[in-house]
Amino acid sequence: MASLHVGNLGEFLREQRRSAQLSLRQLADAAGVSNPYLSQIERGLRKPSAEILQQLARALRISAETLYVRAGILDEKEQAGLEVRSAILADTSISEQQKQVLLQIYGSFRKENGHPEGGHTEDASDPEAEDTPSTGAKPQTP
Repeated sequence: MASLHVGNLGEFLREQRRSAQLSLRQLADAAGVSNPYLSQIERGLRKPSAEILQQLARALRISAETLYVRAGILDEKEQAGLEVRSAILADTSISEQQKQVLLQIYGSFRKENGHPEGGHTEDASDPEAEDTPSTGAKPQTP
């Protein structure tokens, strides 16, 4: 009756907690939330904020995006895009420049197919990434 359409989230959290072999109290302590509050989330009586979901994900060692989708905060299509970006950025076998090129290509394909880019294709830590030609060729001056 009092469910806020978060039953799937609560059931999923309970499954993840049990898989991690954590008691309700242990997960609550690890995530920095109260035991009764976590119990209400698991029973579908409370809808946690994105911040609480992130804390729970960290404590369970799972993707916060997965919990966001379960809670209806994030669309599954957006999650798929984030997972691809995360995989590219986490790959240690390719250079930073190669990562940026892959992210740009991926973003352009998503845009072409009608999916938002989400503004995650540029590396904010590399101010020269935009000015670096992807072919490695230098511009010629007349």
